[in-house]
Amino acid sequence: MNRVMVAAKKNQANMMLNLLLEMRPKQWTKNILVFASALFSGNIFLTSTFINAFLAFIAFSFISSTVYIINDIVDIEKDRQHPDKCKRPLASGALSVPAAVTSAIFLCFISLTIAFLINTEVLFIVMLYFIINLFYTLRLKHVVLIDVMIIASGFVLRAVCGAFATGGVITSWFILCILGLSLFLALGKRRHELVLFNDIPEKQRKVLQHYSVELLDQLMTVITGLLLMFFSMYAASQESGMMYTIPLAIYGVFRYYYLIHKKNGGGKPEEILLNDKHILATVIMFGLVVVLIKTQL
Repeated sequence: MNRVMVAAKKNQANMMLNLLLEMRPKQWTKNILVFASALFSGNIFLTSTFINAFLAFIAFSFISSTVYIINDIVDIEKDRQHPDKCKRPLASGALSVPAAVTSAIFLCFISLTIAFLINTEVLFIVMLYFIINLFYTLRLKHVVLIDVMIIASGFVLRAVCGAFATGGVITSWFILCILGLSLFLALGKRRHELVLFNDIPEKQRKVLQHYSVELLDQLMTVITGLLLMFFSMYAASQESGMMYTIPLAIYGVFRYYYLIHKKNGGGKPEEILLNDKHILATVIMFGLVVVLIKTQL
């Protein structure tokens, strides 16, 4: 009897671990964008503001995990042929499809409940993110250029969600900065995937058949220039001290560009943020400079 109970507890623990892995918590770093509005408004250290931003972070983390699970259910057969994605719990068989479906429904419910408790605007943004990404998973990820635009829209919605949650003000230049950065990251991700499967096109995403390394390099060159221009205009429209963040922004973008073209990175932006000391140090310094500027006003 004791052996049966021990085995049952072990199986339950394994299932919870596999579910956590399927939720991709490493990618929750993308949701830090919900804090951006509070950070740039200088109100991030107000208790109510921080709590609302943190709740928005949890809501977006759970709804994005819901999308990841649905996406992995839809792509389960293709993921089994991928050198990295085959290790995911669903693709490897460590997590069953029924358990994944149940978990996705539960996570979605919790996310929408948290969003509703913040305010109706946040609820609308979270629902919009889910609907857009559901269409992306089922069809739009196969449509050239639309695929990267939808990935970019997800980052914009995160920033807007944070503003609605904390009562922050978002300027046009700020939105353009987020859009430029997200397009930059999305194009880098597509380039990495294209290079990775360059010799085995049958294992590529369908949409990659419409791209080429040359095209993506040209698009990245254009968006890099626009991104730096957008941020410079945003910094110039704010307090004079924000101009000191421009060199950090330039270095961060150039460093990421270097990692994409010389180190074949870009496939997992969240891992670059955590593993590349230069990028991580730049992000931390950027945040500290912004906090110092805003708290001294």
